[in-house]
Amino acid sequence: MCPFAVAAQSAGEKPAGDSDLAEKLSNPVASLISVPLQFNYDQGYGQGGSGHKTYLNLQPVIPVSLNEDWNLISRTILPFADQSGVVPGSSESGFGDITQSFFFSPKAPTAGGAIWGIGPAFLIPTASDANLGAKKWGAGWTALILRQSHGWTTGFLMNHLWGVASIHGYDNRPALSATFLQPFIAYNTPTAWTYGANLESSYDWHSHEYTVPVNLNISHVTRFGKQPVSFGAGVRYWLSSTQNGPHGWGFRAVVTFIFPKG
Repeated sequence: MCPFAVAAQSAGEKPAGDSDLAEKLSNPVASLISVPLQFNYDQGYGQGGSGHKTYLNLQPVIPVSLNEDWNLISRTILPFADQSGVVPGSSESGFGDITQSFFFSPKAPTAGGAIWGIGPAFLIPTASDANLGAKKWGAGWTALILRQSHGWTTGFLMNHLWGVASIHGYDNRPALSATFLQPFIAYNTPTAWTYGANLESSYDWHSHEYTVPVNLNISHVTRFGKQPVSFGAGVRYWLSSTQNGPHGWGFRAVVTFIFPKG
């Protein structure tokens, strides 16, 4: 950006480029390389609600241009967890299972302004402890639709995973068939602040148990030299959970490294 343009802005106003980046971060299939580090804390696990869990998700998002009309967006979630009392009478630390999604997404929105993507999703049994993962390979599908207008982003993300094979020695693990639903809304300001809310609900089709946490968050895009970085934080409240699952309030903080093209 031209230095004169920056100087002409009012005090405290962010360059337009940062606002654009903040808006793109609200779009899970934007053509933007980003590497979020998402820290989470939840409590209220187990009998008596004394268990707690801290986990850090590494979530790189990498777009690949397939041709003039289509992108392939790779989204990976690799968790590292430290938990106590989540599984009664035990404590664990280590890597969890990787969730890998691929979205085939048109580069241009539809005539009505909708942005969408669809593709396969996989569960990769990378958990370093049996209590931190399903010990199963999983496969399924994922889909997304959203619309961005006048600073607002509204959308809906979902996936479904089925277990396709168990790791040797863990054939007695419960069957896997789970649906994840995430409606979301965000508002991006001209000064690169984002205010958002979402539900990260999931349903297990075998146990017929579901969880519904609501997340409220705020984030801001800034720069260290030329490197744009987004810092965010928020709270979570579990509207519904399994009998031994998390309850009450939780916390989330996110640092996202952004790598714009060009």
